[in-house]
Amino acid sequence: MIISKSKKDLEKMRAVGELIAEVRESLREMVKPGVTTMELNDAAEKMIRDAGAYPTFLGYQGYPYSICASVNEAIVHGFPSDYVLKEGDIFSMDMGATLEGFVGDTATTVPLGKISDEVAQLVRVTAESLDLAIEQCYPGKRVGDIGWAVQQHAEKYGYGIVQGYTGHGIGRNMHEAPQIPNYGRPGTREKIRAGFVFAIEPMLNLGSPDTKTLDDG
Repeated sequence: MIISKSKKDLEKMRAVGELIAEVRESLREMVKPGVTTMELNDAAEKMIRDAGAYPTFLGYQGYPYSICASVNEAIVHGFPSDYVLKEGDIFSMDMGATLEGFVGDTATTVPLGKISDEVAQLVRVTAESLDLAIEQCYPGKRVGDIGWAVQQHAEKYGYGIVQGYTGHGIGRNMHEAPQIPNYGRPGTREKIRAGFVFAIEPMLNLGSPDTKTLDDG
């Protein structure tokens, strides 16, 4: 069941969303060649705690860090480490915060320095897919419209749509109903109502949509 949030709930969700967005943008400024992904993790945790919130990812289903730090071919859920970022890397970070009982979840991808035109287009089209998906999020539309918005834009460029990971509802828990895949048929699935809150997470690949899970998860 999709949980509709009250006006008071939405105010709290907006507050935690703004907080974690500020952390994300501060981290973006830190993403430079020579910085380790663990340094970014530690900085994020400090900023979240200093704001009076808790890093939601830390301990979530046993996850041992405050952010996910994925470099290059790693799509999502990479572990922070002593890896030193370098020119030409594509770095994606995903993070969350819990404040006054509600969760904010955000992610972004940062190219370091000069990257190929092919990769730059992939990053751009993924961001455009997110914008198109958000445009579908208003009362009367359906959850299938969100995935369709991502799918039709990605397929124009021949990109593979990652199917093993999805967006989701969010509120008092990081993952709530519904699952929101990055593909779908317009006019299908649950009707969107006022008070619903979603985390939309487009993930596209050059070519194949296939993914592989490493031994560490």
